[in-house]
Amino acid sequence: MTSPFLQHLAERMRAMRYRENTVRTYSLWIRRYINFCGQKHPSELGHCEAERFLSYLATQCNLSPSTQAIALNALVFLYKEIVNQPLALTLEFQRSQRQPKLPVVLTQSEVSALLASAAPRYRLAMQLMYGSGLRKSEAYRLRIKDLDFDYSGIQIWDSKGGKHRRVTLARELFDALRCQISRVHHLLQQDRKHPQYRGVNMPFALARKFPNGPFELGWQFLFPSDTLSHDPDGGALRRHHIHPSCLRKAVKMAARKAKITKQVTCHTLRHSFATHLLQRGTDIRTIQAQLGHRDLRTTQIYTHVLQMGADGVQSPLSHLGHNIDYVSERQPICH
Repeated sequence: MTSPFLQHLAERMRAMRYRENTVRTYSLWIRRYINFCGQKHPSELGHCEAERFLSYLATQCNLSPSTQAIALNALVFLYKEIVNQPLALTLEFQRSQRQPKLPVVLTQSEVSALLASAAPRYRLAMQLMYGSGLRKSEAYRLRIKDLDFDYSGIQIWDSKGGKHRRVTLARELFDALRCQISRVHHLLQQDRKHPQYRGVNMPFALARKFPNGPFELGWQFLFPSDTLSHDPDGGALRRHHIHPSCLRKAVKMAARKAKITKQVTCHTLRHSFATHLLQRGTDIRTIQAQLGHRDLRTTQIYTHVLQMGADGVQSPLSHLGHNIDYVSERQPICH
């Protein structure tokens, strides 16, 4: 059972319009921090305990730098917004030294096989993740109004880091998207007959600015849930977007069906989008803008696929030509 303190923490984050994923993640790390410190109240703890906890995550738990950074952000929020005793900007703790993984990238034929093997219910979302370089969260949070058929684009709002951007939209998906919009329109008409239905959830305070917005087609999620549910913030009956785990499982299942041996995730489609654009000669600055990367160095990691071997070095084995002896599968193994 969640403690009253953590319940207050979650309510505060929701009041500040934090996303549910962030609410859950921050709550998890703050709970781990409190348990690490012997379940003392955070007001009794401070900089030293925060430094010990963050160092513990790096040295004992062997967490990646990105995960350690999320834990740090949770503690910064805790002390700034809840305890009202902000942490020092010069915290001294052991930084995680784990090297980041190189992205897994599919070939174009593998992408074709993956999409062909996808369940029809989730194929369009997967096509958008690859065709437009969307993150998983950006795909399932798409609203109909974000699609621009006239200029073949998609508007991404409040993405990672609170940034907005515009990405490309493949014209080949127009017909499928229009069919999906028709399905959403049909669901909306059914939902409006329910006496307790309060429309789709609106971001920030837009529901007050546009009272009819929750019932308008443009504000509906492109990939809605199959069932109505109660909004955790207020309890209103609404139709939310599909659950993130649905896309994750759909991609995994499609990869198994397509017999792809690589470790395929939703983000693999985004990695493949960037790498395939580079293969076609697209300027890396353009790809950076499409992906929404703040730092160009983050985008440059995709150039590794286009290099010949490691760091552009060709193996000397390649110069031996046809003089290489290949071991036949039928040759007996010598012990």
